[in-house]
Amino acid sequence: MSTILVVDDELGIRALLSEILTDEGHTVELAENAAQARAVRSRLRPDLVLLDIWMPDVDGITLLKEWGGLGQMTMPVVMMSGHGTMDTAAEAARYGAVAFLEKPITLQKLLKAVDQALARPGPPAQAAGAGTHRESAPAAPAGQPPASTGAPPPAAPGAWAPAYGASAQEPPAHQVFDLDRPLREARDAFEKSYFEFHLAQEGGSMTRVADKTGLERTHLYRKLKQLGVDLNRGRRGN
Repeated sequence: MSTILVVDDELGIRALLSEILTDEGHTVELAENAAQARAVRSRLRPDLVLLDIWMPDVDGITLLKEWGGLGQMTMPVVMMSGHGTMDTAAEAARYGAVAFLEKPITLQKLLKAVDQALARPGPPAQAAGAGTHRESAPAAPAGQPPASTGAPPPAAPGAWAPAYGASAQEPPAHQVFDLDRPLREARDAFEKSYFEFHLAQEGGSMTRVADKTGLERTHLYRKLKQLGVDLNRGRRGN
């Protein structure tokens, strides 16, 4: 999966976004200010940055401008703010941000923004003075479609193939339950199969399974532990 840098001076926001994105299979790095963000970006070259606008030392817009001016906008950047305006969002877009998330950030908006940003075919356009060279396909003659680069088209935002064990193609086989047993044992066998199915369908994402099954995450974790369900079952990359 992808490496995502979350930059926010609020511990609670960093922890929440880290939990959700890690649950989605991403590797998450955290920074609470611009200095830490610079260091992580230089060391890891993340695939995506979630950047808060209002920070105590250097604000997010200033850091965004800095990265653009130094030619370091090699990754998409999604801005976040609880006090943003249309002007702020427009300014962020001018300097290369690909999206703007308003706090409090809902699960659906976060995952949609992350999926769309990561599905982009290349780094965002550089701000003036960036100087980063990008290879492009030769221009096509007038009236003809552009020449193909040979690269596959980007995946649709939010699209992914659920992993079902090794094949990642077919859902688990239908279970045959032995009904000649005590009710509790039969119920547990059904519930285990039910949750394993949904874990496989949702790529191992506990967040999505909780939403799909209507259970609180804490209750879901307890239930899976009780049933002996492998929590890594179906997780992307396994």
